[in-house]
Amino acid sequence: MRTIYITLLFFSLKIHAQDTARKSLTDSVTQLQSIEVTGRTNRSYESNYSFAATKTAELNRNIPQAISVVTKELMADRQVFQLGDALKTVSSVTPASYYNQFTIRGISQNEEGTIINGMRTRQYYFAQPLMSNIERVEVIKGPASATFSSVDPGGSINLVTKKPLATDRKEISIAAGSFSTIRGALDFTGPLNTSKTLLYRINGAYQDAMSFRDLQFQKALLISPSFSYVPNNKTTINVELIFSNISTRLDRGQAIFGAVAGKTNLNSTPANFNIGASNDHFKSREMIIMGNLSHKLSSHITFNTAYMKQTWTEDLQEHRTTNAFAVDINNQPIPTLAAMQVVIRDQFWSTDNLSSYFNIQAHTGPVEHKLLIGYDHISTHKYKGGGQNTARGYLLSNGGTASSYNPANQQAYQVITVNGVQMPKPNVEHFDLANPVYTLKDLKDYTFTKTALPAGLYQVHAVYAQEQAKWKQFTLLMSLRQEWYEDITNYKSAGAVTVSSSKLLPRLGLVYAIDSRINIYATYLKGYQPQSNTAGLMPLPAPAGSNYPPLKSDLKELGIKSQWLHDRLQVSVATYEINQENILMNANDPNDPDLLVARGAERSRGAELDIAGFITDNWQITASYSYIDARITNDNNKSLIGARKQNTPIHSGSIWSRYNFPRSSLLKDIGVGLGVQYSGDKIPWLARSFKVPAYALLDAAVYYTPAKSSVQIALNVNNLTDQTYWIGAQNYLRLFPGAPRNMMLSATYRF
Repeated sequence: MRTIYITLLFFSLKIHAQDTARKSLTDSVTQLQSIEVTGRTNRSYESNYSFAATKTAELNRNIPQAISVVTKELMADRQVFQLGDALKTVSSVTPASYYNQFTIRGISQNEEGTIINGMRTRQYYFAQPLMSNIERVEVIKGPASATFSSVDPGGSINLVTKKPLATDRKEISIAAGSFSTIRGALDFTGPLNTSKTLLYRINGAYQDAMSFRDLQFQKALLISPSFSYVPNNKTTINVELIFSNISTRLDRGQAIFGAVAGKTNLNSTPANFNIGASNDHFKSREMIIMGNLSHKLSSHITFNTAYMKQTWTEDLQEHRTTNAFAVDINNQPIPTLAAMQVVIRDQFWSTDNLSSYFNIQAHTGPVEHKLLIGYDHISTHKYKGGGQNTARGYLLSNGGTASSYNPANQQAYQVITVNGVQMPKPNVEHFDLANPVYTLKDLKDYTFTKTALPAGLYQVHAVYAQEQAKWKQFTLLMSLRQEWYEDITNYKSAGAVTVSSSKLLPRLGLVYAIDSRINIYATYLKGYQPQSNTAGLMPLPAPAGSNYPPLKSDLKELGIKSQWLHDRLQVSVATYEINQENILMNANDPNDPDLLVARGAERSRGAELDIAGFITDNWQITASYSYIDARITNDNNKSLIGARKQNTPIHSGSIWSRYNFPRSSLLKDIGVGLGVQYSGDKIPWLARSFKVPAYALLDAAVYYTPAKSSVQIALNVNNLTDQTYWIGAQNYLRLFPGAPRNMMLSATYRF
């Protein structure tokens, strides 16, 4: 790892020595807003600043932490409509399934929801939201900093919404493509008065799509208006609303036959194969209201405050596997029959975020100070009235059900014969992988266990202080965050259980500017997350959060951030080590599919490279590479110690580039895009008897923009060579195949 880092540093310095374009050591950087309330007009694949990482609107090169950014321009060129597609070009980020579920630097994200404008939502997990209102996606690598609420050790994905512009700009787009996909989107912005103190922006999008996967579809609606009020040069106010409504079916993946003679055939069923039911459904509705205020108290002190209210409703009915094959009367697995269960769930959540802080700028002699002092609060409330009905297991002779089958007591079970094989009768009919039948399922055929989901309240209070001290070429970042946690199960009910804890989290980072183009940095920080049953995705009535030890982590990182070609191209290199303890994960128990256990410890080491920006005026590029060595270092199953972590390729990378032909050429109205994605092989989440194979994909695009026209026609083709591949897997019954060759034709009108 040290050799890799030194080699990359030498290579970066060598390129710099050969670059003839020199700049003064003094940066002439336009001062950024202290909080993001108005939009940006930049149209590049690179973004050189972040508000969420330090809450000081700092340039990324001055932050001692890796930050990868996907801009709206890159998303538009790739016709990205959902988060998973946006993250394909980011180093060290790997999809785990079709859901809002990713691993970052070999560390899986907890199922807690999406972070929007630096504030956390809850339970937007199964259905990925539309992205038409997103300005950029920031992937902030590593565990929580002192200014960011407790996040996953691998990193956090922050969605930054589009803000109003002071310039009139309107855009309408329509698109149609493979799998009966129809899309429409609009983005209107500008001033509402002649003094341009009141600005607006409204984004809307709709998608109606089928899928290459059987039984799958999605109907999604997004409406997001935003208003900014800038009465003077001291005060700015922004309010925005996000309404999202999604109707779909949960896709639990492709089921394949069990291993035969120790060999697994991933193609034993086709990639479109689905074991759900045609009358299943998943409906979610989300409403978010956000507001923020920035006010200059003096030339050196600014006060900022932001509030977000989110409500989320889930309506679920699904037929899904229990992650096990059916068994015969002797309790031997039948590799062509999937054991099934039915889950019906309704629940309602409400989340409140408050973030208030002071930015203070000062000098003590030659040292420049940026001091941040703030308070955060997040509260997640799961309301009474939610419930989950579950049908699984086996039918007993007395009319009851049993969660598992005991062959020593087979006379207690009802018995059936399927394909000449005698077996205990399941509560939910097994799915025959060899002879699938899709019929409307009658819920009256099942015996349900009905569970009232307990009300819950999870809240965090935090105070923090951060100091950025700059002296000559050195910038020291120091911060402390004190958090207080409270987790209440059966909130405002009999038998309420309260779990409380607190933690002081440090962060220390140092940046050294070799010159105006190259910064090197080192950082150390710690993370801490109580394991909350209340706020987790799977709404179990028990156990309480106190039964799980907190997730602890730390990060050590070294990196280089540099700018080339007159600051139009950014190149970042990082090497790191992340350690975490007490990892909460599924126990892979077919008799209790929602059971969780805590793994002892894991370690992830790696190196990553990110490149983004313009090579010439007509040619821009984004590229990434990551090497990840993620290992299990402590587990109750001693055979796993030293083994590779799940869903983490050792090598992965991507490149995407767009080139517009010069105005002097015959192809002056044409642009072309070309990209490659590579992912090495992966270990499934719940099985180690097979691997998810490596894959390489080729994507391409053609853009037509007539001269003196505000119209662009674009054709994107993904998986150009029609490769068969899988983005992840859990076990034999849950693999997630990638889409075959597909295309999207769009027309965009700007006025």
